[in-house]
Amino acid sequence: MARRGENIYKRKDGRWEGRYKTGFNVDGHTKYHSVYGKSYLEVKEKLSGLKAEPQKFVSSGKLTVKELFEEWLSSVQFRVKASTLANYRMKADKHILPEFGGVRYETLTARTVYKFIKNKINSGLSSKYVADIVILFKSMAKYTAREHGFCNPLENVSLPKTEKKEMYLLSDSEQKTLCQAMSENTDNTKLGVLLSYYTGLRIGELCGLKWEDIDFSTGTLSVRRTVQRITDRNHDRTTRLLIDTPKTRSSVRQIPLPPFLLNLLSSHRSNSHNYLLSGTETVTEPRTIQYRFQALLKKAHLPSINFHSLRHMFATNCIRLGFDVKTLSELLGHSSVETTLNRYTHSSMERKSACMNLLCAIE
Repeated sequence: MARRGENIYKRKDGRWEGRYKTGFNVDGHTKYHSVYGKSYLEVKEKLSGLKAEPQKFVSSGKLTVKELFEEWLSSVQFRVKASTLANYRMKADKHILPEFGGVRYETLTARTVYKFIKNKINSGLSSKYVADIVILFKSMAKYTAREHGFCNPLENVSLPKTEKKEMYLLSDSEQKTLCQAMSENTDNTKLGVLLSYYTGLRIGELCGLKWEDIDFSTGTLSVRRTVQRITDRNHDRTTRLLIDTPKTRSSVRQIPLPPFLLNLLSSHRSNSHNYLLSGTETVTEPRTIQYRFQALLKKAHLPSINFHSLRHMFATNCIRLGFDVKTLSELLGHSSVETTLNRYTHSSMERKSACMNLLCAIE
């Protein structure tokens, strides 16, 4: 006896017919094939064998990579932050679509993707950045296979091997020079540098910091927002400054401040609605702070480093001082301790030498 939902029924000619899915049309409608038999059980057995086999679908060839990318981006826009979506669009527009945008999806092969990877690396892009581009491409292909039933030509494409680059950090003596320089005639920018050095704030989080985020009664700093410039694709790809909540739920956090930093902040205290870096209700964007930071390093006769290095130095110094990794991970706003250990801990040569000297104790 046929059951509801089985797609098995008796035809007028006395035969039994069973239908099963084989994929999707270009317009998204499900495609079916049929099997026939003299009895319900015969058809059911035939369908059972067909459904047990993995279905391999082939596209109609009428959709291009660009069309599928647009569809995929539309599907994720309500699940990711605006900054993440802008990053996806930038990588697609700048790297993937110029190469594959007009290509019919059915002609896309792993071989052409590997050639693309090789060309991108040869052009000077880092393996890590190229891997990020390929991951984006693979996400679109996975969506296409799931939603349209098309073959996934990128399923087994391997990512380029990436090598972890050690970020250059200031030595202990250079860090001392930096702190001294930032503590003399301290202005809002120098105060921001010290905050990042002693709390590990990301540059976007620092730019989004308002005086109302500093609780002098509890001695804590609250991270509630971040600032970054993103590409606004709806307006001729111009850029706009985005003020948003932090990148992840764990990035929204409270950080206890050491007393000396609280005293320094108290002496520069401004209206609660003002941004800390500008002293006004106008936000200072990250690239401005990067420029100012480079000027401060040059004036202090220190090597040029990226502002993000302050975050690395904070994490490394905390590990050296005996912070447990779980506490440090929460201070940095990481979702896992693995991120903290893998990305933000570095051993200086002085620290390596000190550790090696401990071997003298076993002589």
